[in-house]
Amino acid sequence: MSIEGKLEQMGVTLPSAPAPAANYVPYVRVGDILYVSGQISIDGTGDLIIGKLGDTMDVEAGAAAAKRCALGLLAQVRAACGGDLDQLVRVVKLTGFVNSTGDFTQQPQVVNGASDFLVDALGEAGRHSRSAVSAASLPLGVAVEIEGIFQLR
Repeated sequence: MSIEGKLEQMGVTLPSAPAPAANYVPYVRVGDILYVSGQISIDGTGDLIIGKLGDTMDVEAGAAAAKRCALGLLAQVRAACGGDLDQLVRVVKLTGFVNSTGDFTQQPQVVNGASDFLVDALGEAGRHSRSAVSAASLPLGVAVEIEGIFQLR
């Protein structure tokens, strides 16, 4: 089954790939490796998902925000592949940044929202290495930002 078919079966619609908000590009391809710039948590209506884990947001809501970041990552991969998401071979690495209080220690559980979604959608090709780190704040007050490295055909 194609990746798009699997997403459709899961009831998932990828957003349009967001344009960069500053002086950078959304992705860079070097050979068969694609580096995707950090994707911030944006809901299905285009509104920012803002909040601070350990204060105004719980782990479950943070994980949902991380999943939305993963959707943005896949949207950028699709754009880099000219609309053919089946050029994706595997997710290589994610780096997740979690807007959290100094005493919050569940960053991995938050970023699991992205990791679990990618494995559900892509199977073995979705398994990846990962970092999940705390940030005192993130752009525009978003709850989560995730960047990714992907292998393409």
